[in-house]
Amino acid sequence: MYDTVIKNVRILDGTAAPWFRGWIGIRGGRIMKVGTGTPEAAADVVDGEDRHLAPGFIDIHSHSDTSLPVFPLAESRILQGITTEIGGNCGLSVAPVSPDPEKKKLLAAYVGEMDYSWNSMGGYLDYLEEKKLSVNFGTAVGHGTIRLAAMGFEARKATGTEMDFMKRLLCQSLAQGAFSMSSGLIYPPGCYADTDELAELCRELVPYGAFYETHMRDEGEQVVEAVKEALAICKRSGAPLQIAHHKVARKSGWQVHCKTTIAMADQARRQGLDVTMDQYPYRASATSLDSNAPLWAFEGGVEALLSRLRDPGTREQINAETNASHAGRWGDIRISYVATQKNKWTVGKSILEIAKIRKADPADACFDLILDERCHVGEVNYGMCEEDIEYIMKQPYTMIGSDGNAASMAYDGLPHPRWYGTFPRVIAKYCREQKLFSLETAVFKMTGLPACRLGLSDRGLIKEGMWADLVLFDFKTIQDTPTFADPKQPCAGISRVYVNGVLTAENGVHTGASAGKILRRGADGR
Repeated sequence: MYDTVIKNVRILDGTAAPWFRGWIGIRGGRIMKVGTGTPEAAADVVDGEDRHLAPGFIDIHSHSDTSLPVFPLAESRILQGITTEIGGNCGLSVAPVSPDPEKKKLLAAYVGEMDYSWNSMGGYLDYLEEKKLSVNFGTAVGHGTIRLAAMGFEARKATGTEMDFMKRLLCQSLAQGAFSMSSGLIYPPGCYADTDELAELCRELVPYGAFYETHMRDEGEQVVEAVKEALAICKRSGAPLQIAHHKVARKSGWQVHCKTTIAMADQARRQGLDVTMDQYPYRASATSLDSNAPLWAFEGGVEALLSRLRDPGTREQINAETNASHAGRWGDIRISYVATQKNKWTVGKSILEIAKIRKADPADACFDLILDERCHVGEVNYGMCEEDIEYIMKQPYTMIGSDGNAASMAYDGLPHPRWYGTFPRVIAKYCREQKLFSLETAVFKMTGLPACRLGLSDRGLIKEGMWADLVLFDFKTIQDTPTFADPKQPCAGISRVYVNGVLTAENGVHTGASAGKILRRGADGR
């Protein structure tokens, strides 16, 4: 007898093969039977009512490292069908941590406030395991984090000793279960690294079967040059390459640059390079507001940036550079989160609107808010066009990643709706409505393809012996109800979500189950 049988369903197995009618039997958290005849007996028999049953969605690009300890139920993940997510992206992971108290302070101020009671990646994963998560979680190790541990926020080339130290931290993190090394080359301190440093570190990934994930050095006017650098690192190191949240974020390059970058990726793949990418299905990006400051202003870390913003002469220079680089763009940048009650009125407003209310220069409006909130300010930035989103998404090596966080339905502020609605949006808008690809292909981009990139041999497919991470949904009614104005909503059309065989959501309501597992690359029983 099985623990659960789900019968009368259209099975999408995650391989992009055509769906078929059948049933599955679950026992001990795993799929023990995939059948097409009469269902066998079970303690709990669920009638799928001819809905589609897919593997649980795998979010290969998230930032839940700091939020999962606070929101272990991960409603923003579970209620959109995500059962597995990978954090530590864009060069910023919460481990490893330098034992140097000053460097630990730098990490906490920049990446996120936590107790940092661990030093290693293994220690952090052990800490997270005690939190009893609802979602399966694995992580990358951030290049920015290991660089910070080695040399703080110094804008210079690493010495031989510092490179050796970074390599030791990287290899230790990989041995303890990190799936990849991520870089964030628009963020300090990762932006201070050159191509040689990145290629040398990426060579360490190869023996572990890990890959290099990069938030490239530019996603706007210089995006083609940024892809060239990423491909060069891939070729020189031999490490597989994952281009993070690929986009063209400047109007001047719309419908042009992505044709070039995709052609470059195609050519690299023909030449034998292992190149894939991920993408979120929205016109707006999201990050911290301090990312608008010139990179040189961040040398030394958060406190150094705040000090420069307080200095009248330096502030004048920062304002001039930022206003020049943001000409015509201030109205596209909206505040999504502030830490204090004092500035709650800014949430949802653009920098241009805030500047007008304050009768201030836009750069001053931006940097005064950063000073007031000590860098704890989030932004949503409208910069992409639909044509580019569709062109990138339909490429066979593009998978889906939310670039979002685990959060509750009562999370403060107005986070990007990708936190809550990324995966259903791909099915509803781009598969069902725009007909970019079949439903089988859409599900493959969310399950089998990221599982393959991560080397997950027992997740991402509906197959006997796999962990029973499952999403039951109605293709006609599935919808990303989260919006920019009202993001904190469960998605429509999802009947049930199972994590490791345990019912974790039903009809948009979390059951309270905490059946998630901590995933470690190369570990048995992932």
